[in-house]
Amino acid sequence: MKAVFKIVFLSFLCCFQFALAQQNYSPFEKEIIAKSKPLLGDPDFAKAQGFFLQKEWDSCFVYTLKQLSIENQKKEIQNFCHFFRGFGFKAKKLFKESKKEFQFISNDFPFHNHIKMFLGEIALEEKQFNTAIHYFNAIEQLHPDLLLGIKKSSVKHNLGLCYLHLEKYDKAEHYLLEELQLEEAQNDTAVLVGSYGDIATLYYDQYKDKLAIPYFEKAYHLSKKVNNYQLKQNAALNMAVVEENRKDYIKALTYRKEYEQWKDSLNDQNKVWEVAQLEKQFTVKQKQKEVSLLKAENKIKIAERNGLLYSAIILLLLLGTAVYFYREKTKNNKIILAQKEALSELNATKDKLFSIVSHDLRSAVNALKISNAKLLENLAAKNLDELDSLLQRNSAIANGTYNLLDNLLHWALLQTKQSYFEITAIRLYHCIEQMAYNYQPLMLEKNLVFENTVSKNDFVCADQESLKIILRNFIDNAIKFSNENGFIKIYTQNTDEKYCTLIIEDNGIGMDAALQTALLNETTLLSKTENEAIVGTGLGMQLCKSLIQKNNGKLDLKSDVGKGTKIIVSLIKKQSNG
Repeated sequence: MKAVFKIVFLSFLCCFQFALAQQNYSPFEKEIIAKSKPLLGDPDFAKAQGFFLQKEWDSCFVYTLKQLSIENQKKEIQNFCHFFRGFGFKAKKLFKESKKEFQFISNDFPFHNHIKMFLGEIALEEKQFNTAIHYFNAIEQLHPDLLLGIKKSSVKHNLGLCYLHLEKYDKAEHYLLEELQLEEAQNDTAVLVGSYGDIATLYYDQYKDKLAIPYFEKAYHLSKKVNNYQLKQNAALNMAVVEENRKDYIKALTYRKEYEQWKDSLNDQNKVWEVAQLEKQFTVKQKQKEVSLLKAENKIKIAERNGLLYSAIILLLLLGTAVYFYREKTKNNKIILAQKEALSELNATKDKLFSIVSHDLRSAVNALKISNAKLLENLAAKNLDELDSLLQRNSAIANGTYNLLDNLLHWALLQTKQSYFEITAIRLYHCIEQMAYNYQPLMLEKNLVFENTVSKNDFVCADQESLKIILRNFIDNAIKFSNENGFIKIYTQNTDEKYCTLIIEDNGIGMDAALQTALLNETTLLSKTENEAIVGTGLGMQLCKSLIQKNNGKLDLKSDVGKGTKIIVSLIKKQSNG
């Protein structure tokens, strides 16, 4: 048995090493591997580097933090750890934390020019175009030997986008055409699709349709040769807009249908990838349990063999050893049984969730198909009022489906403990204003009056990202279930010394007592909505309950049918230093 186990383990190890050797790293990643290789003697740093290369940011954050907590740390390791964390936060769109980590890195760090590139990209994301140009110009002037994996074409591309946003079209055209020459020399089809699209947009914004349309067409035809659904989707959408402006609605509708096809394919691809990741994690955990069990059984057999050999001489020692290993085995069996039950419960929850989500997604897609059929009929009849109504309905279905998938992703991350979580002091007023700003178009569509009377002095202790998810779901529900010409009010009550009570109130359709009890019941996984026009599984409420509990808060609600609903969220106050 032992020999068989060794053979299996060695075979697995060889396959694993071979797979690692076959990985195709980018020039930047190869430079990271080469420069950090002398520092891999520290186990936590080696794990942090591995997770960085695998783009598993949360695990990378854990091990870099463990490495940075060690006193008298090497300066090179500190620089790499802050670099990994800054890059990871940038990838997760946490730009404030990313810039903070980059500030800790010394100027002699080998990848200091990359930091300028990343800061420029962050400034571009934050629409600080002049600041971004300052960083990219500094990179553009560098000698190629100092780039360490930075692509000149990427720098040209970013400069072109900055000047395009600043409406400095001559400079934008100069950099985008230079980028195109570099990309054509490298013959990277996927990148060329994006380059053609950017140049086409540049000319289209200047109403130079004769120059723009050939590039749109190049991007579209070239997108047929790549497997990137996002590029296919964007190319088809651009052609649809072009044909709409040409008044050729038949072609425009054909491109729109192709755009929706690639959009559905992209969503399906993302769902399959997420499910595969979860299944992979479950499989790895199961294999680890089996290895632990084999180790425990091997220890018991060794103990029994030694007991037989020395039974007459060390009877007392054998007895003590047998008792010890018996207890260890009992303990391991209990742990394995508990883990098995937990895994079974997770699988049952997963199956139930996927069943409901699959049904609702199918309902949404079917509704879109029916609506698109009506859209074609009314387009032929040129019934503009009905077309406007159908497009608004399609938009509502798409928004509902997107919110469902977003909540599903956050729920999966929460269940598998992969989400980044940090409780800090948060000013409620600004957080609510930020989230409400994103929903202004939906409020205007229903002519809803929105009031945020939360005091600017109200601070709570919570994780910022999870608080945004909670507010987004509750504001979205308030809009969804409000009647036209209604109101939505958000305010606080400070009657408790420990908790700050946040209330989201609407005068919408409300709900009965049975539904309120079901929503607040911790054992209820999902609750269905009766409105089939908008996708909804109650997953958002379940996600909010879990996040509020994780933030040490409380949830309650009050509602009457036809009179509206009050969502009551109690979060821990920030304690004053005085």
